[in-house]
Amino acid sequence: QVQLVESGGGSVQAGGSLRLSCVASAASAFPYSKYCMGWFRQAPGKEREGVASMGRDARIRYADPVKGRFTISQDIAKNTLYLTMNSLEPEDTAMYFCAARPYGDCWSGPVLSSGFYTIWGQGTQVTVSS
Repeated sequence: QVQLVESGGGSVQAGGSLRLSCVASAASAFPYSKYCMGWFRQAPGKEREGVASMGRDARIRYADPVKGRFTISQDIAKNTLYLTMNSLEPEDTAMYFCAARPYGDCWSGPVLSSGFYTIWGQGTQVTVSS
């Protein structure tokens, strides 16, 4: 059973940066090249929203609020997905989750929709103060 473990969250001031990591355990059962991967966030009282996604062909998509500030990347050799967040704003405060979908349609599927993904991590908290 593949598990996703996020880390790297914390508290920063507005304008600061953080890099989140998501490691897929049970690496032998995780053919990374077969997965669609995504980052999501959920603020208190709000629905979970897509932040960024990366497909098997490395196609990348970003939600409008984070374009130009966040960067999704991966290290396949380490089974690790990253989210580099720059110019953080208080509105970015949320629990951030990593998600995976095996053999999904990473090209045309709803990769920024939470319902697309079948495997989720426990989340890492990001707090941005003004």
